[in-house]
Amino acid sequence: MTHRSMRSAVEDLRRQQQLIELPDEVDAHLEAAEIQRRVYLSQGPAVLFSNVRNCRFPMVSNLFGNLERARYLFRHTLENVRRLIELKIDPQQFWRTPARYWKSPLTALGTLPRRTRRGPVLAHHTRISELPRLQSWPDDGGAFITLPQVYTEDVQAPGMMRSNLGMYRVQLSGGKYEVDHEIGLHYQIHRGIGVHHAAAIAAGKPLRVNIFVGGTPAMTLAAVMPLPEGMSELTFAGALAGHRIPMIHRGHDLPLYGDADFCIVGAIDLEKRLPEGPFGDHLGYYSLAHEFPVLRVEKVYHREGAIWPFTVVGRPPQEDTTFGQLIHELTGPIIPTVIPGVKAVHAVDAAGVHPLLLAIGSERYAPYQATQQPQELLTQANALLGQGQMSLAKYLLIVSSNDAPDLDIHDIPAFLQHLLARIDWTRDLHFQTRTTIDTLDYSGSGLNEGSKVVLAAAGPAVRTLTVDIPGELRLPDGFHEPRVVLPGVLAVQGPRAATADNAVEQFAAHCSARDAINRFPLVVVVDDSDFTARTLNNFLWTVFTRSNPAADIHGIESFTTHKHWGCRGSLIIDARIKPHHAPPLIEDPEIVRRVDARAARGGPLAKYL
Repeated sequence: MTHRSMRSAVEDLRRQQQLIELPDEVDAHLEAAEIQRRVYLSQGPAVLFSNVRNCRFPMVSNLFGNLERARYLFRHTLENVRRLIELKIDPQQFWRTPARYWKSPLTALGTLPRRTRRGPVLAHHTRISELPRLQSWPDDGGAFITLPQVYTEDVQAPGMMRSNLGMYRVQLSGGKYEVDHEIGLHYQIHRGIGVHHAAAIAAGKPLRVNIFVGGTPAMTLAAVMPLPEGMSELTFAGALAGHRIPMIHRGHDLPLYGDADFCIVGAIDLEKRLPEGPFGDHLGYYSLAHEFPVLRVEKVYHREGAIWPFTVVGRPPQEDTTFGQLIHELTGPIIPTVIPGVKAVHAVDAAGVHPLLLAIGSERYAPYQATQQPQELLTQANALLGQGQMSLAKYLLIVSSNDAPDLDIHDIPAFLQHLLARIDWTRDLHFQTRTTIDTLDYSGSGLNEGSKVVLAAAGPAVRTLTVDIPGELRLPDGFHEPRVVLPGVLAVQGPRAATADNAVEQFAAHCSARDAINRFPLVVVVDDSDFTARTLNNFLWTVFTRSNPAADIHGIESFTTHKHWGCRGSLIIDARIKPHHAPPLIEDPEIVRRVDARAARGGPLAKYL
């Protein structure tokens, strides 16, 4: 079975007892999101909210609540897509094992979008104010679409095969938007829609935008796939959906996805900007209000029996973690063909994805020499930082497969210990300053502004990583509660950060390379060392979302030679919350009590709440 509507997917999951319908009234303002967060963390089923307060449309969440369910939704097509990717990597495989790939040409033909003049989405009209008004976090600026498929084309070279389908944040209410006529469109740096927006500005033409919600789940996944610029997401969606995506063409209008559950039609005002946000985002903090483009709404369509899919983002893991897992399954094998020498990459979900990227490369430059320091790894690191979404990585940690051929990049503790046992802080740190970082990351110096660092390690181990706090450890005044996070990693609780704070710099200056603290090659200064050391995920989230490498990396006996910075003792990362950071996400206490009471009353979802 392949799905052409959200209802089809819902009924499929219901038959397999992977979906529970909640008939009780639920408020889309905070309550539905609190339920979704709990059900996801309990590894519960998809949830159909059939009675949404003050809204005639049902909502569904947790469709991608785990990898097994995601695979199930695409069970009839996933293997064919994998084989297409294999042929993309090595076309000669078709002739070596034709029995495996005989369906692939047919699958490829079925990927092209199909032009049509009608579709189910045109059945009914509605208004923005009648759509579900989902608000996930207390300080969100209004209601948002959290699973949109935003479709644009280049005004100077239009056409579906050069289109862009992306998942960009859409604010439906709040702020200064004119009710039912204006909505906010937030897209981040390095996104395909930005190319189309720039072309529209250069041509002096409005950028037409269609926002689809629902339809086949393949369109949702296609909207987040990191495809090369110029490759249409519609072709990928067609392969994953198992049918050609129907696109409605009517005159000079932008095509509409015919099987969508909802479609918002409009155009970006090239002159107008309005504050969009705040919004509780996937790094676990609010992205603050900033001026972003305004979409002038012209029409809102929906199909008969339309269902509104949604998700909730926040501190990982959340449902979008599954997107990353499925994308890695499909695209992971491509990486070595794109960047020679790179064996594997892993954008760490627990650290917010973009803040921390792990990579395994190789050293092949001088095979007649025993490689004692990173060489080709640095070339590979620069290539990774110039590649699509990986260019947003803030910390890139790369090691050589030559030193440990069986190292698993998804075993994060083993990876970190491998790196820390080998890295030379006097040589192996490479900074990029005053550069671009993720729009949602507020650890830097401004919106989209911050720094990056490459930590590269190759060669034999140069130290043994300690797991015990030395009895002779002495910390400067104001620093206390040392806790071992991992072998070689120490968390220290520091004073609360203030504007123009240099406390960690003074901490580093207070120590020498002979002190006991240097038995830990990595020291992190945090607001709560117990919390940081309690779990691996706490450590990853705290350290890599709350630090800007160029500003927050310090070292014992640090030096600068020929513009290169290094240190002879421990590396110290200041991972305290700074005054300019965005606030972390905290649930509304009243909503928490309301959902607690719902769980106490029993019902179909009680055991997941």
